[in-house]
Amino acid sequence: MSLNHLLNSNLETPFLWADLDIMESNISCLAKYFKEAGVNWRPHIKGIKIPDIAKAAIEKGAVGITCAKLSEAEVMVSAGIKEILIANQIVDLVKITRLVRLNKGANVMVAVDNPKNVDDISNIAQEQGGEINLLIEMNIGMNRCGVSSPQIAIKLAKQINNSQGTRLRGIMGWEGHVVGITDLQLKKEICISAVNSLVNTSKLLKAEGLNISIVSCGGSGSYTITSHIPGVTEIQAGGAILGDITYNQWGVETQNALFIQASVISCPSSDRAIIDAGFKTMSKDVFMPELVNHPNVQLVDLDAEHGYLNIKDPQNKLAIGDRLDFIVGYGDSTTFLHDKLIGVRGESVDKIWTIDARGKLT
Repeated sequence: MSLNHLLNSNLETPFLWADLDIMESNISCLAKYFKEAGVNWRPHIKGIKIPDIAKAAIEKGAVGITCAKLSEAEVMVSAGIKEILIANQIVDLVKITRLVRLNKGANVMVAVDNPKNVDDISNIAQEQGGEINLLIEMNIGMNRCGVSSPQIAIKLAKQINNSQGTRLRGIMGWEGHVVGITDLQLKKEICISAVNSLVNTSKLLKAEGLNISIVSCGGSGSYTITSHIPGVTEIQAGGAILGDITYNQWGVETQNALFIQASVISCPSSDRAIIDAGFKTMSKDVFMPELVNHPNVQLVDLDAEHGYLNIKDPQNKLAIGDRLDFIVGYGDSTTFLHDKLIGVRGESVDKIWTIDARGKLT
């Protein structure tokens, strides 16, 4: 894959670009997969951040989207997306007020794991004349947020049920601790065990007469397992839409659609070349980006503004000004580095998107 001859003259490197044909194929394949598995799809857009891509998933059948932050959700609602889960806790009183106001123009659900947080949401929702839909988050192995036992979940659910201004919709968890397990049978066993703890808690909640219509989990690195666990109602996988080296390593079967184009700026020796893209352009925090169509050239390190290429075969010469395309190492820690995403169809620029949710950290 290379865009060199058509993009050389009008786009300055380095830049982030997406193959639209591949991306759209990925969306269609994911939507079909989840439909056949009998679960809803609510893709997480924390690594995508572009409303048009979220809308493309919804057009293919996604029931809504998942956001990491309230400010991301505000961007998506402003763009016309009305069904959103914020898979995170919103505890600051000012942010809760923003949430309640945002919810008046959309259905914005949020995760909770603390009684005081429920009280604060209830009080502000009542003051503002609104109602917030809540999902109880359960810790199913990440040891991050989430209640630690079914008993705590039941108590919190009853509190939500008895509060004004809040409505219990379901339960969620994230089995992210399994994604990097390379033994596929072991990965499956640990994943099923983790998600079954979520499903079993949902059954206990239902037995208490509580409304649990949503059991939400499943990221891109584990959706092929979680989608088929009885009791799961929706999957949050979103990174697989664009794909990257990390998701490849985690067993995701969608194609890579997200790339960086960079230029060679120095050739100090026959076995080394330097590009104009460093870790301010593309991340190396999980896996390194990989060069496309140059099997004997490897990206071996990234400084702030420079990338180091090791040329294994002297016959595979590079020259100053050569443009090279790299599969992104990890989209979640790359997309937010850029103001724009160039959408390419064939070898022509089809769209230039502003990454609207970039910098939305609150």
